Order: sequence, then structure tokens, then C-alpha cells
Amino acid sequence: MTTVSVTENKGKLHPHKFLLWVGMASIVMMFAGLTSAYVVKRTFSNWMEFGLPSVFWVSTIVILVSSLTMHLALKNFKAHERKKYKNLITVTAVLGLLFAALQLYGFTQLHEKGIQIFGIGSNASASFLGIIVGLHALHVIGGIIALLIIFFRAYGTKVKRYDKTPIEIVAIYWHFVDILWIYLFLFFSFM
Repeated sequence: MTTVSVTENKGKLHPHKFLLWVGMASIVMMFAGLTSAYVVKRTFSNWMEFGLPSVFWVSTIVILVSSLTMHLALKNFKAHERKKYKNLITVTAVLGLLFAALQLYGFTQLHEKGIQIFGIGSNASASFLGIIVGLHALHVIGGIIALLIIFFRAYGTKVKRYDKTPIEIVAIYWHFVDILWIYLFLFFSFM
């Protein structure tokens, strides 16, 4: 097995990281607009109040733990601890999939309580929740895809390149969707 270290450009932001930050800024603006619309629409007379599914608390813990495992995976990658990195990136990917499954189950809980998210019998409050959490889920799925790509690279490559940039990009994005979920969870819990 051959190892290759990639030299770093100190002081310069990698173009892919720059694009990621621009993309995350636009995502923040989108969710700020949606949650602002939620606040305005909430004042209408036909607004229905309901609590978040209890499983959202569990999914919040899962995504927080996944953020920790992602951080540790990156740390071990940088330290050339290949086996620990592989194990931690595997755990992070599994936790990401578990988070998505728990979110889906949360909407099943709402449906069982008679709360329609979309279609006939739905209410704007439930539809807002469905749209906002659904959009977050799409971004989480994007993160899971990125995690799976680096997962398969970790297990499938014979020549090991220690270019940390792709792992850093995935870590930044994963922490971003984690923080975004915490914001949304708190917003819906206390709004």
C-alpha cells in the first residue's frame, strides 16, 4: 500500500469549501424565509396547534451523536488512523440513516394522531412542518450520500491519499445540517 500526502495551501480557502459556504448561506436564507413565513401564518385564525412527535427528541440525540462521530472521524483521518477513521465514518453514516428513519417515523406518528401533512384535511401548520422538515431531510439525504461516498472510498481504495479536503467538506456540511436541525427542532418546540 502506498501513501501519498497532499500539500496544503496555507491561508487560502479551497474553492470547493468556498462553494460549500455559499451554498450553506443560501440554505440558511431559505430556511429563514420559511420559518419567518411560519411565524406570520401562525397568527391566522385557522392555525392548528400540535406537539412535535416524541421520536423527534430521539432523532435530535442521534444527529448530535453523529456530529461527534463525524468530528472524530475527521480527527482520526488527519492523524492517519485509518482503521479508526473507517469505523467512525461507518458509525456516522449509520447514524445519518437512523436519523432519516426516525424523522419518517415521526411523520407516521403525526398521521396516527390524525394530523394530515398534505392534501385533504391538512392544515397550514402541519403543511409548514412537512415542507420545512422535508426540505431539511433532503439536505440530510445529500449529506448521507456524501458520507456514503467517503465511506466507500475509505474501504475501496488501494492507494491511500491523505487529502483531507473531501473529508473536511463532508464534515462541515454534516455539522451544518446538524446545527440546522437543532435550530428547526427548537423553533418548532418553542414557537
